[in-house]
Amino acid sequence: MAKEIKLDAVRRNVTGKQVKKLRLTGKLPAVIYGHGVDPVSIALDAHDASLKLMGLSASAIVTIALEGKEHATLVREKQRDYVKNRLLHVDFQVVSLTEKISTQVRVDLSGESPAVREFNAVIVQNLNQVSVEALPGDLPERLIVDISKLTEVGSAFYVRDLEISDQVTLLTDPDEVVVVATGQAAEEVEEVVEVEEGAEPEVIERGKKEDEEEDEE
Repeated sequence: MAKEIKLDAVRRNVTGKQVKKLRLTGKLPAVIYGHGVDPVSIALDAHDASLKLMGLSASAIVTIALEGKEHATLVREKQRDYVKNRLLHVDFQVVSLTEKISTQVRVDLSGESPAVREFNAVIVQNLNQVSVEALPGDLPERLIVDISKLTEVGSAFYVRDLEISDQVTLLTDPDEVVVVATGQAAEEVEEVVEVEEGAEPEVIERGKKEDEEEDEE
């Protein structure tokens, strides 16, 4: 289950260029919109919000307390100043706890792959998140892939292999590869083929596609 956090908010009348001054007072501008709610500009305590939203999964429920009412929301967008490492603005979508929604759930890897230890394989994660549908309260915070099941080069873990509850429906193509153990990239080797005296030597670059010469014609 995704964790639930709560943020206290106040209605915000400051907009445009004045928002910069709002941030200087320790407030984080945001907006809530969605199920049964007209878009409302709000302000949050910047320090409290930054701590609670740091690393937050897209499937985590965030309760926004505003003017005596609590709204269950999902974070839909976060604008960040990467130079100063701080949030600039957050969009919250209000959701109904009794209606299914579609969202993204993060996929994390755990364990150690025997293919890496025994065959010097490289683990490549193709999907960092998958699409799911569920009631907001049933959304998983993240999905875990145990890469110890990748025992040899070529071993793969597919979307269909993800373990989810009966309350959650996967929307991503079940045949998509989540993570795979691949071989080390072969270095290109040049081989000089023996030729008759006076002829130009032919250089073959291994690892290149056989149809390269056709493309050059």
